[in-house]
Amino acid sequence: MNLKAMLEEVAKHYGEKTAIVLGDRRLSYAELDGASNKVANALIKMGVSKGDRVAMLLSNSPEFVVIYFGVAKIGAIAVPLDTKYKADELASLFDDSQPKVLVTEDPLLKLLVPALPGFKYIEYVIVIDLDSPYAGRFLSYQEIMATSSVKRVEVGPGPEDIANIAYTSGPTFNPRGVVLSHQHLVTRAAMLGKGLQQTGEDVAILFALPMHHVVGLEAVLLASISRGSTVVMLSGLSISGLMEIIEREKATIFMGVPFIYILMVRAAEEEGIGHDLSSLRLCCAGGAPMPVGVIKRFKQLYGLDTSQFWGLTEAAAFVACQSIDGTGKLGSAGKPLPGYEVRIVDDNGKELSPNQPGEIIVKGPMLDRYYNNPRATAETIRDGWLYTGDIGKVDGDGELFILGMKKEMIIAKGQNIYPGDIEDVLYTHPKVAEAVVVGIPDELRGEVIRAVVSLKAGEVATEQEIKRFCLGRIANYKVPKQVVFLDSLPRTATGEIRKEDLRK
Repeated sequence: MNLKAMLEEVAKHYGEKTAIVLGDRRLSYAELDGASNKVANALIKMGVSKGDRVAMLLSNSPEFVVIYFGVAKIGAIAVPLDTKYKADELASLFDDSQPKVLVTEDPLLKLLVPALPGFKYIEYVIVIDLDSPYAGRFLSYQEIMATSSVKRVEVGPGPEDIANIAYTSGPTFNPRGVVLSHQHLVTRAAMLGKGLQQTGEDVAILFALPMHHVVGLEAVLLASISRGSTVVMLSGLSISGLMEIIEREKATIFMGVPFIYILMVRAAEEEGIGHDLSSLRLCCAGGAPMPVGVIKRFKQLYGLDTSQFWGLTEAAAFVACQSIDGTGKLGSAGKPLPGYEVRIVDDNGKELSPNQPGEIIVKGPMLDRYYNNPRATAETIRDGWLYTGDIGKVDGDGELFILGMKKEMIIAKGQNIYPGDIEDVLYTHPKVAEAVVVGIPDELRGEVIRAVVSLKAGEVATEQEIKRFCLGRIANYKVPKQVVFLDSLPRTATGEIRKEDLRK
């Protein structure tokens, strides 16, 4: 099966049932199917064909869903991108994927307009905003909706055709685009929906999980659509707004990163819970290990268990998940889902005994390859096993515990951040001689970013100056929270920087 067939089948069955909600806007399954047909026919008219890439630089919205399925229906390849990225980061991803079409929103387009002439492969730009000052210069999404044919596209993609290139969160300047087929996405959506016992009666909340990321896209959106559930989107990070929407829409399923659960605990402790959340039957948490204290406090305050999950982009969301009945062990990520095998190995690839920490490797539904990156593919997939770079252990009962990362990665508020991306930017500052970025443990955010900088002789700089410099070149969540200046960086006898000293 492919994504086109999946949506058409669900739309035939559920018709006028609400598929997507954002504020006062509601889109039924029939409307989603018809609107995505319009996008598909418009793309065909532009000359977009099977295998062409369509970059989607969009916030969570009904338009995102419509365009995603419109792209899928003609066998083109969707390339969802992080809206927080700056021009240099996007240029790297554009050059790797070479999209024929870019779909974006007015504020983001304003950032890219000066650079667009350099992307010769981008033939068309579609702007979402009706009142955009660029509406006359570029194609208008509203015009496509008003004029394009709603007729179903007859020729669909094959199950093994590429549906999606999902770029991992780093390193941005050395892109790793995870190639996901239609068959993979449809199979995983069905697996997740069944595992969460979703039905057409469920209402899933999409809050603080962007759809350019596989958890928002696969675990919430596609899994829900495969089961005929309703997806309710929220923008911003208002916990009171989240509570209000859960009560108003009678939401049944909520997924979030630990940072959001920490905010929910703090809000309940400081302000109480002023909304009826009794409709919720399932709360899931992932993206980073959830502190046991937060799990316990959330249960005390809200009366709800949290099912922990663990996964990665290369596997299109979950690999392991706790039982949804609340019986999972505190601090664990549960057991591997059906179809997956998990092992813990040492640096030589030898499997370790229970409760011994080592690298987590996975076998099961996963990426076929990284886009345009055979070297990274060979490094990551060995003898059919996906080497994740995460450190964990499996206990005697087969429960997986996540302990950290082999890779030098920082997790801040659920966002995976590679220090190298930030260091690359810091080294372009004219006053910087050396720079190192490390993660510092933080109770609220998980980790915060610390940049340790050594300036060139005779130069003077302030913390704010360095932060402003970074803010203009990388996504705001990558900007260092702390900037520390040292005359020189501490090193070992062999010349390696002693990063642990810098964390202290």
